[in-house]
Amino acid sequence: MQVLFYVFLAAACIQSIYFLIFIIAFKGKKSIPAHTFPPVSIVVAAHDEEQNLRELLPLLSNQVYPDFEVIVVEDRSNDESYDFLLAETKLNNKVKMVRVQQTPDHINSKKFALTLGIKAAKHEWVLFCDADCRPTSDQWITSMSAHFQDSKKIVLGYSPYMNMPGWLNRFIRFDTIITAVQYLGFALVGMPYMGVGRNLAYRKSLFLENKGFNEVNHVVGGDDDLFVNKHANGKNTAIAMGSDTLVETLPKTSWGAFFYQKLRHLSVGKYYKASHKFVLSIFTLSWILVWTLGPLQLFFLELPLIVGGILLVRVILITATIQITVKALGDRFEAWPVLLLDILYPFYYITTGLAAIFTKKVQWRN
Repeated sequence: MQVLFYVFLAAACIQSIYFLIFIIAFKGKKSIPAHTFPPVSIVVAAHDEEQNLRELLPLLSNQVYPDFEVIVVEDRSNDESYDFLLAETKLNNKVKMVRVQQTPDHINSKKFALTLGIKAAKHEWVLFCDADCRPTSDQWITSMSAHFQDSKKIVLGYSPYMNMPGWLNRFIRFDTIITAVQYLGFALVGMPYMGVGRNLAYRKSLFLENKGFNEVNHVVGGDDDLFVNKHANGKNTAIAMGSDTLVETLPKTSWGAFFYQKLRHLSVGKYYKASHKFVLSIFTLSWILVWTLGPLQLFFLELPLIVGGILLVRVILITATIQITVKALGDRFEAWPVLLLDILYPFYYITTGLAAIFTKKVQWRN
């Protein structure tokens, strides 16, 4: 048991170091460069999303920005998306439609849809969101484009899930914040490793010069995080934060749907750069060890006060990290459920992580 105590202690120390790094990163002063308002192309890939598009397009069209276009890629929809978009393009000169009637066998359907949308974009900066997303402000393009500087090629944004009643929603939002703590926190200290396609921008030239998604066409998903993982670095990547940069997303309403969504996201992690996989694995493994060995030590060790004190410090650190992060991002998350979610999270991660490793085929919607 003494050996396990030292393993637990090491894991708790590692966790503390990670959280302190994230706290310092998000507490640091963020400078926003002078705004030049470059023209922007928004690209949305949509499959059977008529109702979502009816809600999203007005929010995009009403953005306060001098020069932008909205390109919706209608991807083989079975609903009335095409007819709606055709009518919308006649009424709104900001909206353009690209139609996919057949996807080549060698490429994932969403990557193909996004590729067509990017190629159709007439502007250098391309800004992405999904059909089930909702910008929370009419200043979204303005706030994101503030980071479209000459030295930057990629801008990472944050997309929280909408706040709804129930523990599933709390867990989804908690999971999303923890993901943001990592990918935005590491980006802030010069190690960007992923982005989310629900709120992401990069240069069209970066995409075309690197042959788009060619290197990851065989992977289901990864049109956002793998592209960023491949091409982002500390110098060419900016991070957009604040309430005007947020794009909220409709959350899943069943545990099964959420599990499959997370499975799809985690399944591409094996293709990250080795250094990124190492840093992320240490963070996750130390979290798992804290909440498996910690309670064990409380019951069988002669130092329950020490172990309990270490766990208390750990809970305080993660709560502080979450509150500092969501404040910097312009989001909110209540503190009271953090302890329970903190304990449950590593066991959920073990389940989905193992499933992601052994699942051979995961796909976007047909």
